[in-house]
Amino acid sequence: MKKINIKIYTVLILLVTISYSCSDDFVDVKSPSDNSEDFFNTQEDYENALIGAYDLLQTTYLNVLLGEIASDNTLAGGESATDVLGIQEVDDMTHTPLNAQLRDIWGWMFSGVNRANYILEFQDNIDFSGKDQIIAQARFLRAYYYFELVKWFGDVPLAVDKRLLFGDQFEVDRTPKAEIYEQIEKDLMFAAATLPYIQAETGRITKGAAQALLGKAYLYQNKFDKAADVLEDLISNGPHALVTDATKFMNLFENENENSIESVFEVQYTETQGAGFGCLQCSEGNVAVGFSGVRGYNGPDFSSGFSFNVPVQELVDAFEMGDRRIDITILDIEAWSQQTGATFEKGYEHTGYFNRKYLPRTRSAEAQGDRNLTNPNNYRAIRFSDVLLMAAEAFNKSTTPNDVKAQGYLNLVRQRAFGDMLHNVSSTGANLTEDIYKERRVELAGEGHRFFDLVRTGRAAQEINGFVTGKHEVFPIPAIEIQLAGNRWAQNPNY
Repeated sequence: MKKINIKIYTVLILLVTISYSCSDDFVDVKSPSDNSEDFFNTQEDYENALIGAYDLLQTTYLNVLLGEIASDNTLAGGESATDVLGIQEVDDMTHTPLNAQLRDIWGWMFSGVNRANYILEFQDNIDFSGKDQIIAQARFLRAYYYFELVKWFGDVPLAVDKRLLFGDQFEVDRTPKAEIYEQIEKDLMFAAATLPYIQAETGRITKGAAQALLGKAYLYQNKFDKAADVLEDLISNGPHALVTDATKFMNLFENENENSIESVFEVQYTETQGAGFGCLQCSEGNVAVGFSGVRGYNGPDFSSGFSFNVPVQELVDAFEMGDRRIDITILDIEAWSQQTGATFEKGYEHTGYFNRKYLPRTRSAEAQGDRNLTNPNNYRAIRFSDVLLMAAEAFNKSTTPNDVKAQGYLNLVRQRAFGDMLHNVSSTGANLTEDIYKERRVELAGEGHRFFDLVRTGRAAQEINGFVTGKHEVFPIPAIEIQLAGNRWAQNPNY
């Protein structure tokens, strides 16, 4: 098996023409042909276009990085208070519609939507064996990108089986997020019914990935009964399990343990050289890893980085005594320096801690380009432990709660973390809910989920400094997008 090759070739870029590049609008300035006479005439055309739709997954490094920094888990860090000002603003909850990083997320996610819709717009051109598999993957990708857009921005323009092209912004409106969730659910149900649990090519979307994302979409809408049903089916019938081997568990986020049995969906990265800082979305590597690296580092195991996304003491203290996950999640640089003789520089907002899950590791001899832009560390977008904890929450909060089943799934995660059954949880009701929330924080720390968990459960204002209820649940629509739409769109409240 091999990783899916998600590098976009020049000919494909010219054909798809959906790359956000450095343009200012969420739709394409250069539109492809309005018909498919020159494309989608062979199976290879569909397969190449699908690779193009996969490619935008790599840009979600920014969603992960900012999703963590926006929460109470980490501080922005960097070199100074003005180092990548947009990141600093999100950390301080002072972001505005002019924030460049939020504009990138908007543009890159809509580029992903457009690439998926390009396939679906011409899905009936020709027939061939296996086309349903391509359509199912395209629909998952559209759902994935829209799920990110809804999380970040709330109501956004919805396009189904057609591209948003230049000029459409004068006609399309922002669609209520409830309607977008309806489409997300339809797409994921189709993908789950069509795709296999095991793909021949590592990195391809599977039935399990579709079920897991569908369960998460239900959870974000408080549809706990439906979430419980789909997640239970995945847990009972899917091929995934927790990594229990002690050595593999402690090295779960190392490169050699990518695409493990625990990875339900994983974004693939390589060491292939991209376009550089002028086009971060062109990088084939995980850019967030370099951003999170120790500044001026010189020592074993790791490479230096830009010291963004630094964990705070409160997160470190959230780990209970004996919880082995702290050594997977947190690098205590002072202790590491004393142990190994490594040297480093202190960056802005230095806490002494770094996100060990996604630190730049020592590079191979074949590594290409800027080491901070071509880190091959895959992003574990949905892990089986996340599925278990989502299922625990769903069963705990269902119309007819099943706290025994919820405890069981929660305790599977805790037993792996502590290496025993002495730390099992026996709480019920609201106390069990709180225990699940606490477990999600320590299990998924550093993976970009914390901010959105706090928002969807109504706890953000009490946990995040500067968070304003009625405003910060979503981020502002980039000002340029509203201007390009002729100022027809209303901005999100209080921005």
